[in-house]
Amino acid sequence: MLLCVANWSEGRDEVTLADIRWAMRSSEVKIHYEGSDPDHNRIVTAFSGWPDDVDRALFKIADAALDRMDMRKHEGVHPRIGALDVCPFIIVGDSPTVEEAKSWIAWVAERFAKKYDVPVLLYEKSETGKHAADLPSLRKGQYEGLFGRNLDPDFGPRTANPWYGATVMGLRDWLLAVNVNLATEDVAIARQIARDLRRVRDADPGFAGVRALGLPLPSRGLSQVSMNLTRPDETSFDPIAEWIERRAGELGTSLAGTELIGVIRRKDLERASRLTARPEQVVC
Repeated sequence: MLLCVANWSEGRDEVTLADIRWAMRSSEVKIHYEGSDPDHNRIVTAFSGWPDDVDRALFKIADAALDRMDMRKHEGVHPRIGALDVCPFIIVGDSPTVEEAKSWIAWVAERFAKKYDVPVLLYEKSETGKHAADLPSLRKGQYEGLFGRNLDPDFGPRTANPWYGATVMGLRDWLLAVNVNLATEDVAIARQIARDLRRVRDADPGFAGVRALGLPLPSRGLSQVSMNLTRPDETSFDPIAEWIERRAGELGTSLAGTELIGVIRRKDLERASRLTARPEQVVC
């Protein structure tokens, strides 16, 4: 089985969001998550199934959504380079093998690039040596920074598509995508905490693999520390949340809640008591 966690750069237009949800729900896949946010201006979809079913679901969502998306008009607080911004796949269980999954993903990426005339950059375990393998490096400069340069993609045109930008796709390991919201509109505090987290990460093995950004949430009157825990076998969420709570208090604010984005493994949930996960979000 394969899990797909496709991130689409639309979180405001209700018609497009409804089309994305309909396309996913009418596909023959197990749905684990869909969540959109107007400040991030993106929707995250997570679904799993046999590779052929996952393939059909992904293209069905793209067919339903992309005609209504225009990256030239896109604004949001979350980094992004494309309409289908990033599309990771994760192996669930013992099949397919890593090599089988990588071959299948390359086949999907090539077809996606050709059908939508968009550069596709393979990342993480799928990266082939043409460019950086990590998402932050590939997103550097964001959508606006794509133009006027050769992207050297794995598939598709060498220049960005004005409407759809570029897409990052590949096989990766499990991670935790979590947000910690702060009870302040002062995004400088969230950014300071994110910087401090990155500094602590480099010195403390208990924070290994933590990526953190400080983002504003104007629609909610909050700010946010948005994180990826890329090494969840080594790094638990609860100690990180406790550290953020202490640091927020030192900076004159408090926590306003936590959010799990996408899915979580059962063994990671046992060490994440501060997160609330719906049953369908718990995978394997």
